[in-house]
Amino acid sequence: MTTSRDCEHCEGPMPITARSHARFCRPACRAAAHRAARTIPAELTSRPRWIRRTSRKVPVAVDGSVASSTDPATWSRYRNAAASDAGAGLGFVLDGDGIVCLDLDHCLDDEGAVAGWAQGVLDAAGDTWVEVSASGDGLHVWGHGRLPGAGRRLQLGEGSVEVYATGRYIAVTGRTFGGTPQRLGDLQHVIDSLL
Repeated sequence: MTTSRDCEHCEGPMPITARSHARFCRPACRAAAHRAARTIPAELTSRPRWIRRTSRKVPVAVDGSVASSTDPATWSRYRNAAASDAGAGLGFVLDGDGIVCLDLDHCLDDEGAVAGWAQGVLDAAGDTWVEVSASGDGLHVWGHGRLPGAGRRLQLGEGSVEVYATGRYIAVTGRTFGGTPQRLGDLQHVIDSLL
């Protein structure tokens, strides 16, 4: 039997025996989450634009109240968001300051192999931080760039890429993909080629 809360790392149900303040379903998830936190680039963790999110990706503030990707009063510093037990995980708000995220949906197969259309984006992106999305079958490519407007969803071969720069939050897992560096690279050339 389980409670209605979800594990912050694997997003699976918490055991009924878990304490009310527990954030992880088992020790392995707690250890993995702490390792993941060390992989998020300082260019993100140093900005006070963190929120929590539910397992259904609804943004919540660290106190559990409703958060908004357009209201800085609902955001917090990384250390406060990481310490909070509200929701099921972390999110980072894009506010147009030059940090962008390319969301590659459903591009990993069950063995972790990257689809050809997504590999082209990764190759073009070069040395920048990439993480596995919360679903486990997508990737977030983080970097610097500018985008006209808030964001776009683009069809790219058999897959789709969402490009966001402002007015959105991205669920952050901290699960670095492959050997990508813990820094944000320049993605402007990738954005220009996609648009």
